[in-house]
Amino acid sequence: MKRRTRTLVLGSVTSLALAAAGLVGVSLATTASAASTLNNSDVTANLWEWNFDSIAAACTSQLGPAGYGAVQVAPPQESVTLSSTSDGAHPWWEVYQPVSYNITGRLGTQAEFTSMVTACHNAGVRVYVDAVINHMAGSNNTVTTGYGGSTFSPSGYSYPAVPYSYSDFHHPNDGYCSDDDGVIDDYSNASEVQNCELVALSDLKSQDSGVRTKIAGYLNKLVDWGVDGFRVDAAKHMAASDLSAIKGLLHTTTAEGVSPYFAQEVMPGGSGDIAPSAYTGIGDVLGFSYAYGLKTQFANGTLSNLSGIPSWSLDASSAQTAAMVTNHDLERNGSTLRYQDGSTYTLANYFLLAYPYGQPFLYDGFAFSTSATGASPPADSNGYVSDTSCSNGAWQCSTQSAGVKGMVGWHNATQSVTTVSNWTNTASNIIGFSRGSLGWFGVNRSGSASTATYTTGLANGTYCDRITGGATTSGCAGTAITVSGGTASVTIPANGAVAIDVNAKSGAGTTSSPAVSSSASVSTSPSASPSASNPTGTVQATFNVYATTTSGTNVYVVGSNAALGSWDTSKAVALSASGYPIWTSMIAVPSGASFEYKYLKKDASGTVTWESNANRAVTTGTTAVTYNSSFGVANASATAVTFTESATVSSGQAVYVVGSIASLGSWAPADAIPLTATGSSAWSRAVIVPQSTSFTYKYLKKDAAGNVTWESGSNRSYTTGTATSYTVSDSWK
Repeated sequence: MKRRTRTLVLGSVTSLALAAAGLVGVSLATTASAASTLNNSDVTANLWEWNFDSIAAACTSQLGPAGYGAVQVAPPQESVTLSSTSDGAHPWWEVYQPVSYNITGRLGTQAEFTSMVTACHNAGVRVYVDAVINHMAGSNNTVTTGYGGSTFSPSGYSYPAVPYSYSDFHHPNDGYCSDDDGVIDDYSNASEVQNCELVALSDLKSQDSGVRTKIAGYLNKLVDWGVDGFRVDAAKHMAASDLSAIKGLLHTTTAEGVSPYFAQEVMPGGSGDIAPSAYTGIGDVLGFSYAYGLKTQFANGTLSNLSGIPSWSLDASSAQTAAMVTNHDLERNGSTLRYQDGSTYTLANYFLLAYPYGQPFLYDGFAFSTSATGASPPADSNGYVSDTSCSNGAWQCSTQSAGVKGMVGWHNATQSVTTVSNWTNTASNIIGFSRGSLGWFGVNRSGSASTATYTTGLANGTYCDRITGGATTSGCAGTAITVSGGTASVTIPANGAVAIDVNAKSGAGTTSSPAVSSSASVSTSPSASPSASNPTGTVQATFNVYATTTSGTNVYVVGSNAALGSWDTSKAVALSASGYPIWTSMIAVPSGASFEYKYLKKDASGTVTWESNANRAVTTGTTAVTYNSSFGVANASATAVTFTESATVSSGQAVYVVGSIASLGSWAPADAIPLTATGSSAWSRAVIVPQSTSFTYKYLKKDAAGNVTWESGSNRSYTTGTATSYTVSDSWK
């Protein structure tokens, strides 16, 4: 975010020297991870300083169809307007100096903002807002007006449009800021960092309940308009207890009814109350150390070191990190890769989407000169930002490239697997790895093409490269990669990458329901046509699916023929939860016919959540059939493991299996899978789990009252391959 006017110290929020009429002011930045249907993705496009109309257009035509889960919007509130500074007219950092909480500024009007939120939600994309709540416009500004006409008194600490007055701010030696000039001088001193002014920006007294209420009022206004979360600017400069109290005042989101997402700007460095760990109880923190590490390895061509990411000095765990390659401050001070680094920067963004660390935030700003890092985005003479054009070179537009959109699709297809496997170092600058049985990714940071054989973890078949083929879910024109025996000979272009996954088969023209969608009512049918074969005879098909649910939610099956509702969710067939978490139903379907089907969940309000995998395709014969599945695990990447257990039970008891992966209940006894008694002490059941996956498991007993008895000893372990079925035989310990 910002920098001091004097010597930077380890732990300070490093940034740029941004002088405006003697004021160096800004903020650090970036990122954070809805509508008729919200995309089931944690990927965020940070469209930094794009105006509201351009973001709405991008959501509709690019981000939503590509499967992005969210878009991050630059600070939308009214800010100071500066027609003359050392960085030129209307530098980009204006938006980090608010003068009111009105939504009227250089990015657009309130009407344009709310229209943007609606458009993004309708495209399945959540909206995160960069929230400047630590401070107001600098106290040493010489101008006194904002973009919307609000006036303020910088030296008098008066911002009547909020309203804030002198007593709402920290001042020198006021009992909070124990510093004679009232400006942060010691970035290792938590009290000074959090209670004194950051480069003369008027520092709000966030300990005060009245200030907290006004900040929460601003954020709640945005939440009530549909905003789904916030990137909290300068979070390190607010005490975690203050920020937590403010978050506790916020409404739940209108689209999903959850607490707004928080991604907090907490630069690494310092300890105790100013360390990133002090803020992880509130929400995610921005992954600065991860971004620095990516630059080191990609710039040096030492990609083999990326396998050791867990040993890096990271700011927080993967689950608590808003991961990034760069943001608006970091690309300007050169501490991370930036778009001027060409293919190196592009490959790092591919890796950000491929490796399972953090929630990915893809930065997408405007072009700038490294000799004029404070310059305005493309704008008119009054500072109002121009519509984004991706054809004139003024904007980066990296989030709209075929390769990045393809990798978003790859990321979404593999996101259920949170580990990597089959890591291969073909050379120090050429690597490949898989995400379980769902996808394989390879990257070549050298000047020559590389051909090698890789273990992919994927089932046999011909797949489509996402980098050259893009994000489509209905066939793919990308380079064909053939997997045989689990391996593939892959040529990775010079300074290029290859990515294949179960949702993109080469030339296939596969049909799909809204596979990337969840958490909302689905009003459109999948892009599938009923089977041409529809004989009058029928066979009984038993549909069994492992699916965990919350109270009030039920599971249904829907498909391409009339017996399964012809993809109409209102005609989907309800399954019985009598064997929960196994849902089941017997349905008469056409014999000798090919059809597709999928499972979905509906809650009491009718909200529909689809599985995230591709449609399941089957062909019936003339005899009864049984289809066993796990919710969200595609047939192509699944295998059946039959668990057989020898165990004696008391009257009323039954035996269950539970394990470390989602399709085995993720160690939750309530979601353990019931086994069927096949003899006096024999229990068995086939369970659908992902291929090429290692997991641990254990058996337990439950009585009629729900009391649980675990078997003793250590957890059992098992690893599946690419076969269609496996059997394990155990005895109660």
